[in-house]
Amino acid sequence: MPDACIEFVDPRVKRTRELLQRALGKLLESTEFEKISVQDITDEATVNRATFYAHYPDKFALFECMVGARFHQLLADRGVTFNGTCASALYHFALGVCDYLAQLPRSECERQRQMEPHLESAVIAVVRKMILEGVKQHPPTSGDSPELIASTVSWAIFGAAKEWMLTPDRVPSEEIAATIVRLVGPILAV
Repeated sequence: MPDACIEFVDPRVKRTRELLQRALGKLLESTEFEKISVQDITDEATVNRATFYAHYPDKFALFECMVGARFHQLLADRGVTFNGTCASALYHFALGVCDYLAQLPRSECERQRQMEPHLESAVIAVVRKMILEGVKQHPPTSGDSPELIASTVSWAIFGAAKEWMLTPDRVPSEEIAATIVRLVGPILAV
């Protein structure tokens, strides 16, 4: 995710970013993303364009941060953390990704396909960061780079969850999460 997603201690920065993310979320309830302008977002958030650009380079970066924040909140609400050794946490990551994807509005229109890369980027970045923090706490005995391991696992989890979403008559999210752990767990040796 872009640097604009990094949480800052300064409460003013955090408050402004939350305001812009809420404004975009509200606009998305009634307007297609490509029809939303930065001016629309700033009007809804009651800030000026300079303020917007001080925090985000464009509306795509704002969207990725909004998705990332929402997904991160879902995991936080569930108490999901990872110390690099727990298969249960890996299960909850996989379940969280599946549940997050399942709650999104599904549409076959071109608009939805245009937003997928930004959604993927945001969710994968949150999972990667949390897994990386855990792997760094318990470095692999294989000598493999923690960054490579975290990237591999986060992409694998998201890819499997996305495939599950595309499957007609799919199994419950709890069942696919267990399958994802069985497939991805060996990478982490959990």
